[in-house]
Amino acid sequence: MKKLLLLPLFLIVIVAAGFFWFYKNSGAPSATEKFSYFIIAKGSSASQIGNKLESAGFIKSALAFKLYMQFTGQSGKLQTGEFRLTPSYSLFQMADTLFKGPVELWVTIPEGLRREEIAQKFAATLNKDDSFITDFLQVSKGEEGYLFPDTYLFPRDVTAVAVTEKLTDTFVSKTQNLKNSSELTFDQAIVLASLLERETKTDEERPTVAGILIKRLNSGWPLQIDAAVQYAVGTSKDWWPILTLDNLSIKSPYNTYKNQGLPPTPIASPGLSSIKAALNPRESDYWYYIHDEKGLIHYAKTLEEHNANIAKYLGK
Repeated sequence: MKKLLLLPLFLIVIVAAGFFWFYKNSGAPSATEKFSYFIIAKGSSASQIGNKLESAGFIKSALAFKLYMQFTGQSGKLQTGEFRLTPSYSLFQMADTLFKGPVELWVTIPEGLRREEIAQKFAATLNKDDSFITDFLQVSKGEEGYLFPDTYLFPRDVTAVAVTEKLTDTFVSKTQNLKNSSELTFDQAIVLASLLERETKTDEERPTVAGILIKRLNSGWPLQIDAAVQYAVGTSKDWWPILTLDNLSIKSPYNTYKNQGLPPTPIASPGLSSIKAALNPRESDYWYYIHDEKGLIHYAKTLEEHNANIAKYLGK
């Protein structure tokens, strides 16, 4: 009987100790109201965030933070970006600040987007209105292909000018030391890189495709790049539409079926892999290439081989 009576008492003591421990570890680590910035990386879990907050001295216990997130069911509400925090916050104040959202947000610009898509990406992520898109397109005019695709951290009130400057400055820093072993000028190589970005799937195939396209240029062949025509005919409803026969006959300097040579400007923002491939093309005996329905590339040395690949892999 004594054992049965002791069991509830023991449980009460354990629960009380747990509450005392949590109360003690949910207080502010410091009385100093010194604010500093804290970055939560994209993809961070509540556990990882708690560990980082404890290491940075913003909370007393990562475990208490994790337990609070789990108990309240709010771990999924934690956002990523840059936050302004102080160690004088209690655990509850810290959580409320994190739930309110960051002062700076992560914005990821994938490779292969045109300026209009980049503007829309920023507007959507930073909750900007159409005036931001208009300003961005005006400020970035002439910078197609030089707005480097990457993941950036920006304040919510950032201007189109600041965004454009950051993207173009990043482009310079990423490319200024690259070697150019091609016969193209740097700007021509960026045009080619933008075509590669839309035409290819993997890092491995890009130098070979770059070599094929340069061979076509030197031989006076039209490049016949669908993406260049898509750039010419794309609209806000679909920036990269499926082409029709009428599209392929349009009068445009970007129609690489009708015109020889490179398009007059890049058609999108190439990533570093495509830029390196354009600057350092790989020689081969190939003149043609296609991607099958799984995205795998198939090369051909002759038109006959190319047509056979089309029939075999695309069923046309």
